[in-house]
Amino acid sequence: MEKNDTRNIISDALAVEAEEAKRAGKVGYMARSLVQATLPHKATPGSEFVRRNGFLTLTILTPSSIGLPYGSIPRLLLSWITTEAFLTKSPVLQLGSTLSFFMSELGLLRTGGARGDITRLRNQIKRLFSSTVICHYEDSRQDVGTGFNITSQYHLWWDAKIPHQIPLWKSTVTLGTDFFKEIIKSPVPIDMMALKQLKRSPMALDIYFWLTHRMFYLRSDTVIPWQLLQMQFGADYPADGRGPLDFKKNFLLRLKQVLAIYDTAVAFPVDGGLLLKPSPPHVAKQPYKDLPGGRRAIPPPDPVVPSPMAALWAGDFPLRTSTYERAREIAPRLDIYFLENEWKAWLAKTGKTPKDPDKAFLGFVRCKLKQHGNL
Repeated sequence: MEKNDTRNIISDALAVEAEEAKRAGKVGYMARSLVQATLPHKATPGSEFVRRNGFLTLTILTPSSIGLPYGSIPRLLLSWITTEAFLTKSPVLQLGSTLSFFMSELGLLRTGGARGDITRLRNQIKRLFSSTVICHYEDSRQDVGTGFNITSQYHLWWDAKIPHQIPLWKSTVTLGTDFFKEIIKSPVPIDMMALKQLKRSPMALDIYFWLTHRMFYLRSDTVIPWQLLQMQFGADYPADGRGPLDFKKNFLLRLKQVLAIYDTAVAFPVDGGLLLKPSPPHVAKQPYKDLPGGRRAIPPPDPVVPSPMAALWAGDFPLRTSTYERAREIAPRLDIYFLENEWKAWLAKTGKTPKDPDKAFLGFVRCKLKQHGNL
């Protein structure tokens, strides 16, 4: 890992070409500091995890009673969080109307039981949302550090036994101030479909995040030594004995999976390391348009609305699950929750009370679809 690039993680001197990537297609985003130094791949004892990448050291701290986040799910969560925060420009994010819907956005199965995705998701949400991240850079000339909490608070109202049920209140997460600033400043553009294809391997996800980030600024052929790659991606492997050989074997296996998806990237092993050649960055190909005001803008607290619409605005009469699904079929490129908030605001302003709220909302969605040019 080049010294200047490592320093940029903290000084933020490197400007990621986010706007150019947005114009190229529908993309997701990942927090840049967590691309350069990654989370644990498997369950790790204790409440502190340290990973080094050149002159950069990333430390993750969690309460000992909760434990450290690990595996693919925290990575999928972080990419979803980063994407939502960057597009909404808001630190307060809605996690979807139901547990089933949120899991589908992450590409997870709605399976219960001790080893099912529902249980694993709830467990990893608690671990990740309780984490503090500290980035520390040190060389012969400077010693710089920064830290942030992933979240400041979160509220989950889902019923794990009835994942499709719409609760009275919507689940939300409020990001830590410094983490939110990190996301807004310089996220790494990624292809969200690639994550769903690589979700079974945390190392494959890490390699994909790192490779698409490197290709944004790589200008000449570069060889990354295996020792540095193991420091960044292989903290679970010992530094001696068979550790380096086992790491290299697994890394190349996961790299093959990544390159099958990111097929324009040129990367292959050479003596002593991995050779990277300048390649196009990887972004989605389908056209995408943001809604004005963000995808999931949340209504201001304590809104002033006339009776009798106050109850509807507060969410006392939620729409049916089938209505949300039908709305997504009608307007797959528009954000349904943003439209729901906009619809309720319009009802509150006009004082109208629809006889059939579900039917009225679907009519509102059709009107908005026409206004946005039948996206």
